[in-house]
Amino acid sequence: MIRAVFFDIGETLVNECEIYGRWADWLGVPRHTFVAKLGALLATGGNHMDLLEHFRPGFDLEKEQRRRAEAGVPNGFGPADLYPDARECLAALRAQGVFVGVAGNQPVEAAEQFASLGLEADVVGISDVWGLQKPDPAFFARCAGLAGVPAAEILYVGDRVDNDVRPALAYGMRAAFLRRGPWGVIQGEDEALARCTFVLDDLAGLPGLVAARNAAA
Repeated sequence: MIRAVFFDIGETLVNECEIYGRWADWLGVPRHTFVAKLGALLATGGNHMDLLEHFRPGFDLEKEQRRRAEAGVPNGFGPADLYPDARECLAALRAQGVFVGVAGNQPVEAAEQFASLGLEADVVGISDVWGLQKPDPAFFARCAGLAGVPAAEILYVGDRVDNDVRPALAYGMRAAFLRRGPWGVIQGEDEALARCTFVLDDLAGLPGLVAARNAAA
């Protein structure tokens, strides 16, 4: 049975489109150009830091975030960035008696930002608060310890094969791949998806899938 479900944050529960858009504006780059370059970098093994470095060589994230804060530009996410299927999904799983956790790679400030969303979750883990980042197996061990159930009874839901699916499976958890956001589209053809318990286009149907799986167990 699936007794616990953990969710990634970015592009799983929170839409990061506006976050990237504000960075594009800050760097003076058209938003569509910024996102197009992100896709190209992801397809060749790059990441979001490579994106920022591309448009501003020598990019210093801490310095730029401080400058943005001084200029009144929001950093991070808020209630308007929550995907519309997230709230109902978490609530429905908890109503089934499933332990619901949220754990993702995020800065310390995200803890307060996530709390402002008012989602139903038994535990929220922020990587920079924990001092652990995916894909480190210790990150998934922390999740399992908080849930208090065997790894095989935990489903980890995320939009990335490299940071979510593969490490969760390697730790012995089940995995659900969510095909949305840049990573979810670009990494959507990976062989690891064949080993996922679920491959999803959204979160709306997940509670029903979990309920059906548990009823058949």
